[in-house]
Amino acid sequence: MRMAKKRGDAPAPDPIPQEAARKSRGAAFAIVIVALLFVGTFGWWKIAHRDRSPAASPIEGAAQSSPATASTSKPTPRPALPPLLEPEAQIFARYAGSQSCRGCHAAQFDSWAKSNHGNAERLPDKVMDAAAFSPERTFHHGTQDSVATLKDGKPVVKTLGFGGAHETYPITRVIGHDPLRQYLVERPGGRVQTLEVAFDPKRNQWFDVYGDEDRKPGEWGHWTGRGMGWNAMCASCHNTRLRKNYDAASDTYRTRMAEMSVGCESCHGPMKAHMEWRKQHPQTKEADPTVQKLTRDQTFDTCGSCHARRRELTGDFVPGDSFAQHFQLTTVDESDLYFPDGQIRDELYEYGSFHGSKMHTAGVRCADCHDPHAAKPRVMGNALCLRCHTGAPGQIPDSTVIAPIIDPVAHSFHKADSTGAQCVACHMPVTTYMQRHPRHDHGFTIPDPLLTKEHRVPNACNKCHTDKDTDWALAATEKWWGEKMKRPSRERAQTVAAARAGTLTSGVPLLTLLRNEPNGYWKASLIRLLGAWSADAEVARAFLEYAQHPDPLVRTAAVQALESVGGQLGDAAQKVLARRTEDNERAVRVAAVSALRAVPDATSRAFRELMHALDLAADQPMGQLQKGAWAQAHGDAAGALAHFEKAVAWDPNSGGIRNEFARLLSGMGRAEDTLVQMQEAVRLEPKQAEFRFNLALAWNEAGNMRNAVREFEEAVKIDPRHARAWYNLGLAHSALGKAAEAVTALRKGEAAEPRDARIPYARATIHARLGQRAAAREAALRALTIQPDYQDAQQLLRQLGQ
Repeated sequence: MRMAKKRGDAPAPDPIPQEAARKSRGAAFAIVIVALLFVGTFGWWKIAHRDRSPAASPIEGAAQSSPATASTSKPTPRPALPPLLEPEAQIFARYAGSQSCRGCHAAQFDSWAKSNHGNAERLPDKVMDAAAFSPERTFHHGTQDSVATLKDGKPVVKTLGFGGAHETYPITRVIGHDPLRQYLVERPGGRVQTLEVAFDPKRNQWFDVYGDEDRKPGEWGHWTGRGMGWNAMCASCHNTRLRKNYDAASDTYRTRMAEMSVGCESCHGPMKAHMEWRKQHPQTKEADPTVQKLTRDQTFDTCGSCHARRRELTGDFVPGDSFAQHFQLTTVDESDLYFPDGQIRDELYEYGSFHGSKMHTAGVRCADCHDPHAAKPRVMGNALCLRCHTGAPGQIPDSTVIAPIIDPVAHSFHKADSTGAQCVACHMPVTTYMQRHPRHDHGFTIPDPLLTKEHRVPNACNKCHTDKDTDWALAATEKWWGEKMKRPSRERAQTVAAARAGTLTSGVPLLTLLRNEPNGYWKASLIRLLGAWSADAEVARAFLEYAQHPDPLVRTAAVQALESVGGQLGDAAQKVLARRTEDNERAVRVAAVSALRAVPDATSRAFRELMHALDLAADQPMGQLQKGAWAQAHGDAAGALAHFEKAVAWDPNSGGIRNEFARLLSGMGRAEDTLVQMQEAVRLEPKQAEFRFNLALAWNEAGNMRNAVREFEEAVKIDPRHARAWYNLGLAHSALGKAAEAVTALRKGEAAEPRDARIPYARATIHARLGQRAAAREAALRALTIQPDYQDAQQLLRQLGQ
């Protein structure tokens, strides 16, 4: 979610601008409020409706008021209300276990038992794990050596562990099957940790899932840290109907599950009632009334409950429920998790990409291509695709879409039986994760070397032909396909890339795409990108419209975007948000209640769901930031400080978390502590322009303008389009009496962000002070062209005699 709260940047410009005179030294940093809570990445404050912050929890410049006093009202204490989730004892009593299915469904059971789902998690096995531990293996990874062996006949691994010492750890569980297996270690407090050393059964080889990163104890991502905690990071998708049961007061777990591994009931739902009905009606051919037959979309959402990058809202998904009742999906947005055309960059799994594909729009669903019991393709090779791409009605039930005829050889311009003639080679390119796990992209994108050349989007041609350059691939595709390459998905990718880069001068291209886009996933993505233009009335009205859209993914994005709508449409936005707190999907309700400016009713369903989601994530640093942001936004400075301090303690090597902590400290008037945290953030991530920018602000608050100038200059060196850094650099130069340097910096700021009226206005004040009346008028008029009601610019023009 994007923020558009009004705020100022330190240092102040020359005395003429009245804006600067209102700035408070104790409020150099704007504060994140609850809007960051439920998005794929953290939200941030905007300046001139656009922010060039990095994806790792960035912050903005000076605020109008102290965050600790921004709101003195607090939600009323939560009364004792019935729990949102049914007690686990009642839930688990409705499960029969996969073995109970075997008698009637032997073929399906046997396929499942050998699959990656059937072996998603298990106890160590003397046969299956023999090669990994016998004979003893010593292997080197990074700067470390680890040993896998048997001790008293049981598997153990000796490796660098807690406290920085090499210790021997008994293996108590195994997750994964093919192509890799990870081994688990039990720890006090109900914790289970996942070793970073894993075993490749095909190569008969141990390796480090992080390659040469050489992580060390004390780091969040080391196997001893919270980033490798099974309870939070692995368990829910490797087991059936799991309850994490984290206790924040003691920082311990009591994790329980209906069945170890991804059992039959993970996908079919609880079946004990079915078993009992069958026992009572052994000879009947009637359908069991206790069994819910899932629709195709319900089945798709069941797959997505694990095969998606998403934010959990309940920790209690059950087949038959919609995805949006339990999760908020990560989509293409201003971050770099996805490439602009929708290809996966980070570890994003399959559901999101497929949701945005033409296949999904045409009605294709997971089980059309995948055998759900064997967890393998139904047919291998091109034959799978050619079940539909024959020019006749295909294998998709109830679909009226006729897929185009495809001759793989003529279509691909590659020889039959070659790699390049395989459909997946071009339209489902592979990315390898965890060093040994190749995964196909499910976005069904079209290889486009032009996007590679313009925006560094990978293309399947050069992934295979590594000895050729992009121009070679571009020439080939232009020769083969010509005008057909100028398709809507190329225009969309180019526009997304431009929006991310800040080169769009208005939201019109995105808005046009939004209106014409048939796919709900991409509509949601475009809405998120349009958040930078939320001050535009046409864009704001689109958010109001799409908050009523039938697709919950679209509604969620629109509701999140409405947080930043102000002005005349602000009241309308708040009314829509209030209505959406009663939406039929939890993802929308939680987004709406977190975006409301009014203090929510603590007894309302939406508020309780928001609090549950916050508590669910409280075992991770980002979860603590979320809880701290909520406390901060509602006037609880002490509570916010406690949560932020815990986040830093749990992940001391995160520059993003220290960046957020600095924001809080600045709002509390603790300038020295703010400076310390920002210095550490820059030390950890020196190439983050936003961190340099915020360190400059911190130096200014500490009274060291020359150091501030140095960091502003570093920020624009790293990111020449960082308009706020140019703006503040210009103000700083002006304060130091360097008018020419100030004007130069401000002009560069105007070029980087032509929609921010403050930048030409600041330049106008400098020209006016220097007696350059014509230049001053030109700059003031430019400011008024951007913002016609800019009173300070109007006043300056009157002073200049116009």
